[in-house]
Amino acid sequence: MDLSQDKWTENQQSETGSIILDVRTPEEYSKGHIPNAKLLDIRNPQEFIDKLDDLEVSKKYYVYCRSGARSAQACQLLKQRGISYCYNLIGGIIEWKGDIIRQ
Repeated sequence: MDLSQDKWTENQQSETGSIILDVRTPEEYSKGHIPNAKLLDIRNPQEFIDKLDDLEVSKKYYVYCRSGARSAQACQLLKQRGISYCYNLIGGIIEWKGDIIRQ
């Protein structure tokens, strides 16, 4: 499900135990990411699929990328693996107005 930043943030913060997934590359992640986001590089297909298999299907996942395209694709893959609660950030980190962690 695609959510606006306000709804995505509101829902994520109200969900105890929810997980934020950043599906960009390690280089993009290191330049700045949303606090507490876990990196799952969708451009590394085998590693991405392997890590998807380690995710708990009962959790709620809030997914983002640079613009929202890769994260939409990632949500489809999560759903194919039985994860029902997957939320895509419309506009990605490009339009993010919240905090960003830079390394």
